[in-house]
Amino acid sequence: MAAERADRTDRTDAAGTRGGRPRHLDLDGLLADRSTKVLVCCGSGGVGKTTTAAALALRAAEMGRRVVVLTIDPARRLAQSLGLEELDNEPRTVPGALRPEAGRRTDGELQAMMLDMRRTFDEMVAGHTTPDRAQAIFDNPFYQTISSSFSGTQEYMAMEKLGQLTATGAWDLVVVDTPPSRSALDFLDAPQRLSSFLDGRMIRLLSAPARAGGNAFRKLVGSTFNLFAKAVSTILGGQMLADASAFVQAFDTLFGGFQERANKTYQLLRAPGTSFVVVAAPEPDALREASYFVERLSAEKMPLAGLVLNRTHPVHATLSGARAREGAEALEASRSDELAAAVLRLHADRVETAERERRVLGRFTRAHPAVPIIDVPAMATDVHDLDGLREIGRRLAS
Repeated sequence: MAAERADRTDRTDAAGTRGGRPRHLDLDGLLADRSTKVLVCCGSGGVGKTTTAAALALRAAEMGRRVVVLTIDPARRLAQSLGLEELDNEPRTVPGALRPEAGRRTDGELQAMMLDMRRTFDEMVAGHTTPDRAQAIFDNPFYQTISSSFSGTQEYMAMEKLGQLTATGAWDLVVVDTPPSRSALDFLDAPQRLSSFLDGRMIRLLSAPARAGGNAFRKLVGSTFNLFAKAVSTILGGQMLADASAFVQAFDTLFGGFQERANKTYQLLRAPGTSFVVVAAPEPDALREASYFVERLSAEKMPLAGLVLNRTHPVHATLSGARAREGAEALEASRSDELAAAVLRLHADRVETAERERRVLGRFTRAHPAVPIIDVPAMATDVHDLDGLREIGRRLAS
């Protein structure tokens, strides 16, 4: 079924559109397809990405799927949109997500969680070494620093947690809500970053004393390490170097397994069962960011489902903006119906907004004509509960 969907995606006209319009993004078909195992939502800040992820997860659960939605974003928007006070590193059931209604299935499941970078790192260490060695690593000051603030740790832990969730088989769909910035796709670099880190000269030297074998070789390695240590300690300080060396030597046997799992998760993200959804608003900056995401995913050969264009302002009446303004001016001049004049001016403003949004979207579609799009009309109020998410879900499926 996934192959058929990909085949349909490839059969487009020369402009990548059908009938002069961008191809429609069929999100309901994507969610109903049981071969879809991972759905990653990415986009810039303030475009409704978290709400979109939560609405898609809820809609999939109402289709009878067992769903967990994971946010990498440390903000609490996902919990708020699901009506929860907080989320943590363990999946928790969303109460009231599946309610018996006519035509609605209740055999699905919806759980949600928020990535805790430090706890995920701790769990990973504890699960792949002895209790004594794990405690030695936990107590090391260098580990305490990198597990909470080292560059790239969050992205690697996101890969680790995604791998854990998919490996359990407890859910048949994992929805990932990424951070609201270009760093949302940095986790694609996690395996390469980790490989570069492990193969780096500093790491090899820090772990050299533990790896040395034989008296002659140990003596040679020891002299090299001592020269290295003397040079680096003048920059970092002797205690920090000692902590780093102790950490790397204790951690050394775990590195290979970490890298192997990161590469496995990276391949999962490129597999047919994964789809990426880019979320944007009809604004120049947001669509420029969306173009970046589309190009990055294409370069990484990641499976892009399409673009969700949030908070659009469609016009349902056929009256043009110019005619509406003329009518409003005539009514105001005659003072015959001020309310009707105000309504006509509102309609004219709406037409102008819709035309501006079409122009901005046009630049995106000309650059990426093959990307399917679904536009979601703006709601009158912010979404902060399950009923609001259900309405967003209906609009995503329309």
